[in-house]
Formats: sequence, C-alpha cells, structure tokens
Amino acid sequence: MGSTVTGGTVRDVGIVGLGHISGQYLETLQAAPGVRIVAVADLDASRAQAAAERIPGSRALTTDELLTDPGVGTVLNLTIPAAHAEVALAAIAHGKHVYGEKPLAATFADAARVTDAAAAAGVRVGGAPDTVLGAGVQTARAAIDDGRIGRPVSASAMWISAGHESWHPHPDFYYREGGGPLLDMGPYYVTSLVQLLGPVEAVSGAASRSRDVRVIGTGPRAGESIDVDVDTHLTGILHHASGAISTVTMSFDGVRSTAAPIEVHGVDGSLIVPDPNMFEGDVQLHGTGGPGSGGSWQTLEPSAGYADSGRGIGLLDFVAGHGRASGAIALHVLEIMTALSASAASGVRVPLRTTAARPSLVPLTPASDWRNL
Repeated sequence: MGSTVTGGTVRDVGIVGLGHISGQYLETLQAAPGVRIVAVADLDASRAQAAAERIPGSRALTTDELLTDPGVGTVLNLTIPAAHAEVALAAIAHGKHVYGEKPLAATFADAARVTDAAAAAGVRVGGAPDTVLGAGVQTARAAIDDGRIGRPVSASAMWISAGHESWHPHPDFYYREGGGPLLDMGPYYVTSLVQLLGPVEAVSGAASRSRDVRVIGTGPRAGESIDVDVDTHLTGILHHASGAISTVTMSFDGVRSTAAPIEVHGVDGSLIVPDPNMFEGDVQLHGTGGPGSGGSWQTLEPSAGYADSGRGIGLLDFVAGHGRASGAIALHVLEIMTALSASAASGVRVPLRTTAARPSLVPLTPASDWRNL
C-alpha cells in the first residue's frame, strides 16, 4: 500500500538518527507489520550497527547511503533540530517521503524550503508531535466538535521548568538556535491548540532570558558552563481564524506550576486537556447547564484517538495516507512559534503567512486496529 518511490514503497522506512527518542519509535513501529524498517543510520556507526542487529531485515548504512538507497521509500528523520532541514532536503532530492521529529526545521525559512521542495518533487512531508493523535487531545477535540462547551472563546497553555541542564548530561542544543522552551516544548502545546481551535492568523509575544550561562548538573560534564543563545521564557497570544484567542507560556525560568497544561473555554463550558506530551490522560468538562451541562468537573470517557499508542503513531497515520500529522501543520506551527519570537523582539503583532486545515478527528482506535494501519 502506498506509492512507489525510487524502488521502495512509502512503507519501506529508513531511520536517520538513533538517539534516545528512537527507542520509543521502534517500539511502536516494530509492532506494526505493515511498516518495514529496511535501513538505519547514525553518526555513530556502532550505534547504527547495534540497532540493525535488533531489527530483522534492516541494514546499517551511512546517512548518505541511506538517503540514496533505492529500497528506502520514507525517511524517518530523528536527528537534532539543527540537522532536520539538511537531512529532509537530501531525502526529498532523492525522491523520498519524509517524516521528522519536531520542529520541522530550526528556522521557518528552512522549513518552508522543505515543504516547497517536497511539493516540487511530488513527495509528502509529515512531522511530530503525534501525541496530539492520542486519546487525550482527541477526546477533548471530540467534545468541542460535539458542542459540549458551546462556541470556543479562549484557551490557555502553560509549561514551566527550571531547564534541562539539571538532568540532561548534554543539554547544549536546548540553548542554541532551534532550541529554547518554545521550540522544545511548544510544538506539543501549539499543535494541540491548532487541533482544538484551528489555524492561527496572527500572534503577539513577549520574551526574556534569566541568565546567559547555564551549569550542567549531572553526568561527565557536571559543573561545566554552557552559553545561552536563546530566550528562555516566552508568553504569547494566538489569534485563531475562528475568533478564539489562546495564551501560551513556555519557560525554562520557573520551577513548577499547578496550572492545567491546557484549558479551553467556551460559552457553555470549559475543558481541562491533559499533558499534550503524552498520548493519554483524563479530559475534564465543566458545563453551565448548556450542551456541556454539569455542576462540577466530570471526567470524560475516551471517545476518540489512537488508544494506547506511542511515538511513531504519526508515521503510521502518515504512511496510511491520513495526513493528520502533515507537513502543512508542522510548518504552520513552526511559523506560529517563530512569529511569537519575532513579535517579542519587535513589540509588534505579527500576521502569519501560512495556514493549515484542521485535520480530521481520529476515531477511537484500539491498538489492535492501529497496528494494522
């Protein structure tokens, strides 16, 4: 199933980048018989060889060999953000579909080059986060679509952390271009807001940086100082095309928050949406006596989404042709985030150039069914 690309079908996948996140992808993909992992590559050749030995039918290649291999139809790009565009553009140049980790690229200009190149080559691009396709966000989406909160008016999204240097042994890239709390964690929250309330027309932002140096707290480099090249706290306002207004706060400059990850408010009710970095979680509804009636918070039964799924479900959705984790959405989300940074720097509201259709709702799909996508 799927188009043929340079000899391999869209379901013949080659993975570039075998860092920590690849293990979660492999757990999902190896449980799906319709996807074949035919090649793996990493800058560390020994890591690629070890992965190939664990994946039946897979070969360890260099990145260049994988990108030109006629048996690879889709490249799963799990490299660091700074390399996303380079790998994607090379794969597209050899006629391959690309599905990548978030963000689509380190800059909006590079991401636009990727989607433009794919359109010219007649191949498809998709990208994480795919957590929004799980039962958590999708159940909240179903409640909104069913009118249980009435007309959506506003939403808030918040993620607060002291930064990754306290636990990550090599946190450098979080504080370089393509990093920071907005591009690191923002994709989960902003993609969820687009899923829930639709595309965004304009943004306003404000940002700050608490310090210019961070100190690694663990691992072999403990005590080493690293420079901070990006803003580490950002608050933004998103003006959705639907008329709803969202506020977003992403920070490496706090410690902890008791705020719900995402709240959505309508004229007849409010929703608490679970952590969008996870696939599951309780969705809570409080109504006013209208369509979402109720005098207290009630937990909704899961009603939509890929149940009991994990990272990689977006790739399965992608190769099946559903396109719910499309390049258009990833590009729009990246423009929202980079425009927020630009607005914070200029103090001016920024209109957006891109848009993306709100993807179709994922029907409630048990693991026994999504594994056969």
